[in-house]
Amino acid sequence: MALISHGGGNCELATGKTVFDYADELAVQVPTSCGRMGHCHECVVEVKRGMEALCPRTEPESFLRGDYRLACQAVIRNADCDVEFALLRRRPQILTSTPEKPLELDPLVTHAGGAVFYNGERIDTYRGHLYGIAIDLGTTTVVVELVDLETGAGLCLSSFDNPQRFGGSDVMNRISYDSGRFRGELHKAIISAVNHELQQMCRDLHFSRQEIYEVVVTGNSTMRDLFFNLDVQSIGQRPYKSVVEHEYHAGLRETTALVEKAHKLAIWAHPHARIFGAPLIASHVGADTAADLAAIDMESQREIVMLVDVGTNTEVVVGYAGRMMAASCPAGPAFEGGLVKYGMPGCDGAIESIRLKGDRVEYRTIGDVPPQGICGSGLIDLLAELRRHGRMTPKGVFRDRAREIMVAPEQGITLSREDASNLAQAKAANYCGQFIVLRKFGIDPGDVTKLYLAGGFANYVDVRNAIDIGFLAPVPEDRIVKVGNASIQGAREMLLSRRKRQSVEGLVKGIEHVELETTPDFFEVFVEGCQFKPMPNELVPLATVQGKG
Repeated sequence: MALISHGGGNCELATGKTVFDYADELAVQVPTSCGRMGHCHECVVEVKRGMEALCPRTEPESFLRGDYRLACQAVIRNADCDVEFALLRRRPQILTSTPEKPLELDPLVTHAGGAVFYNGERIDTYRGHLYGIAIDLGTTTVVVELVDLETGAGLCLSSFDNPQRFGGSDVMNRISYDSGRFRGELHKAIISAVNHELQQMCRDLHFSRQEIYEVVVTGNSTMRDLFFNLDVQSIGQRPYKSVVEHEYHAGLRETTALVEKAHKLAIWAHPHARIFGAPLIASHVGADTAADLAAIDMESQREIVMLVDVGTNTEVVVGYAGRMMAASCPAGPAFEGGLVKYGMPGCDGAIESIRLKGDRVEYRTIGDVPPQGICGSGLIDLLAELRRHGRMTPKGVFRDRAREIMVAPEQGITLSREDASNLAQAKAANYCGQFIVLRKFGIDPGDVTKLYLAGGFANYVDVRNAIDIGFLAPVPEDRIVKVGNASIQGAREMLLSRRKRQSVEGLVKGIEHVELETTPDFFEVFVEGCQFKPMPNELVPLATVQGKG
């Protein structure tokens, strides 16, 4: 008898039922708001195995491609093969925030005399609470935090996989998807997911959505603009700038930040609540990097500071004495669960750390449960250990030219040569960004006084291993500071302080954007970065490179 499974649960398969019906039997909560009629497009699932057992796509599913289906429309037509499905809203167990730090409270939302004001404008009668929402829209993961605007306290924090995955795993694919006949589906998906979180917070903490008066949104340029339902096509075409950035440079707006009323975006908040999109820096270096800079107090730094925010798009910023340079590295999803056969986000069952003992692999999983795959920190460990023990060359060739290496024999989890190649290219993007920005700034890795390491899984990365394979620049380890999800911290600070918000808007205007691909030796640097070996401690001066050209 064939089975249908999700996570660790399964049940017998029979024809005539939908995947949604089986989700009910497996106690899996699939989001929906249309009564399973195919109208809301919220119940998207990824069919990991057994697509051939399902009926052809229906008209409501025409916006989907690849291995994605609507659970309410996917009817079992063939019960002879196993089916496995996964939700697009898994909840990664990652470090979602940094510790709260003292901040002078100066929110735009206040109350006096029984009335609520936004920047001096009366918008409501005081109902007992002033709440705000901070959102970090990652390409892979979304983090949402409920904040008390009167006390500054964070009241509730949640994270989930970005449900826009059906449009592609990286921003360029999503830009392409949004250019077609289904423009707006990605916007609807993220708004629906965020509203689902807000509704849950209201239920759990027993308050009304009318008490949410402001939302601060960060994310790379594409993610932020999709949230605001803007046309993102210009971000995918040279010079890769948002329509908002084009308008700013044309003198049509004073800032790249956005402000919109909640009811216009259908956000689950007070209708007159404001949605503030943090400012963009340039091109793909977006609002999430601006929030990072707020979180690390970049404006007050007096040392040579480097920020590396690791993700599907990695951002690099170097600053000193009022001068700053920034670049975006299209690393892709290989270290965040994509392009690697047994790769996965940092959820329960992900192998998060690995050590080799002879030919034996020792590992630890998130949640101390049987392994289902390997997350980013585990992949970095594995690559470093294979190099350290002579089981893989710098070019990713396994010992004895094996096609794959067994990691968890009981579950059949392996790392293949193809996996290593995809990881090499993702690592090379990170390498290029750091190498080129440092070199253009005129410093070597050892000159960096402090390297702030931010991002979803960055707090769990073994820094020594990351340096050994060239994932991180060889900054002395005692100068590397892990700051967790600095973007959500920065979003919270902009929510609570108009001074912080104003300073960030001013700060981003002075940052020099580095276009990596226009660097004379970009291809050579990328090829070098594809090798699993450390970055040089001394970088070739850019003038030397240009002289050779």
